[in-house]
Amino acid sequence: MAQDGMAQNTARHHGNRHGRSEQARLAVLEAADDLLVEKGFAGLTIEAIAARAGVSKQTIYRWWSTKTDILLDAFLQDLAEDLPVPDHGDVERDLRAYLRHLAYFLTRTDAGAVLRALLGHSQHDADFAAVLRERYLDEQLRRDRLPLERAVERGELPGGLDIPAEVDQLVGPIHYRALVTGEAVDEGFTDALVDAFLRRVSS
Repeated sequence: MAQDGMAQNTARHHGNRHGRSEQARLAVLEAADDLLVEKGFAGLTIEAIAARAGVSKQTIYRWWSTKTDILLDAFLQDLAEDLPVPDHGDVERDLRAYLRHLAYFLTRTDAGAVLRALLGHSQHDADFAAVLRERYLDEQLRRDRLPLERAVERGELPGGLDIPAEVDQLVGPIHYRALVTGEAVDEGFTDALVDAFLRRVSS
């Protein structure tokens, strides 16, 4: 009887708590997010992620090669879920909402902390910098352009608008404060960027 009980206990605890499942993958991504905020990039290890997520290191290495790969996937998932591009049919309303949300996302969420860590790492790893640019920065540029592109399609903005240049002036200052200087990026600041844009396009 004791041997049967021991066998059942061993079976119950054999392998990973989650197994090779979507639940396990999400647990790893969440653990990486949490541990980065708690310990910083230098203190983040595959071992710690595995322990927090309740999976083995072998399971992690089936899906990712490095901790930066895990963090990038975690960040991209957060980005898709937490930074939608509003479409109210009005460019002023869309831009005010989007820039406020972007500023909050970059400065006050765990995902923003992950992005800062990834950008820092990319300065020392050219291969990862290329991956980050392809998987995040290019997609983010497309997201940033959407409110203006939609407004041009509606006829709300002129067809000859230099969208890349306007996007630089709208979102560039937010990224600069959020990722470089650490200065506040409140609604007054983001609304002022929208006001300046509206003056430019109406002049």
